[in-house]
Amino acid sequence: MGPGGPGSGWPLAGTLLVAVAASMVAGGEDCLWYVDRNGSWHPGFDCNYLTFCCGTCHQRYCCRDPLRLLTERQQRHCYAF
Repeated sequence: MGPGGPGSGWPLAGTLLVAVAASMVAGGEDCLWYVDRNGSWHPGFDCNYLTFCCGTCHQRYCCRDPLRLLTERQQRHCYAF
């Protein structure tokens, strides 16, 4: 079978490519301000070129791993809690 056949990694590769491309178009998805589990406030910060905001609602950092990407929408959702 050719590319994209059963058991191939093409669907996952396509998903990762879309996530990386979306983060690059968005200008690196800077990390917004957040409050950690101890209630300490942390200001927002910029990520370097080709990195984007990663982490959780309570801990954020810059990384290159698209599986750990924390979108701006996800970051804003954290404010509700």
